[in-house]
Amino acid sequence: MGPMETTICSRVALSPNPLLQPKPGDKYSLQKQWRSRSNFMKMPIAGVGKGGGVLDKPVIERTTPGRESEFELRKSKKMSPPYRVLLHNDNYNKREYVVQVLMKVIPGMTLDNAVNIMQEAHYNGLSVVIICDQVDAEDHCMQLRGNGLLSSIEPASGGC
Repeated sequence: MGPMETTICSRVALSPNPLLQPKPGDKYSLQKQWRSRSNFMKMPIAGVGKGGGVLDKPVIERTTPGRESEFELRKSKKMSPPYRVLLHNDNYNKREYVVQVLMKVIPGMTLDNAVNIMQEAHYNGLSVVIICDQVDAEDHCMQLRGNGLLSSIEPASGGC
């Protein structure tokens, strides 16, 4: 704590300000008390730091034209209907490879889940990989196909 801070803090503590003594039941002076007290607390901060009393400009997040903000993207994803990403069985890829691709492509995919999805597709011909919004479903499907797996998507609203 610098010397300027100590003197201001001790002055506030030692000399009672008439504004800090509200009359009982006087709401206006109580608000004044809080306002003046918060002003005292802000004063020492202005002299501290590399800026020499000048506070840094606040960083304002600007979105580039044609690009939605992250909040708007999240909101639209929550409101869009869910889609299933499906994995189809094929006779070309080894089981280990299918598991590796699932873990690489699908965020948060565990080894156990990947093995279960692979086995279900192997025995039943089809398995649900993930249920998510349409944009992500299309992306996951394309990535699975890009790695040589058979994949498709369908709306998830029509039953399980």
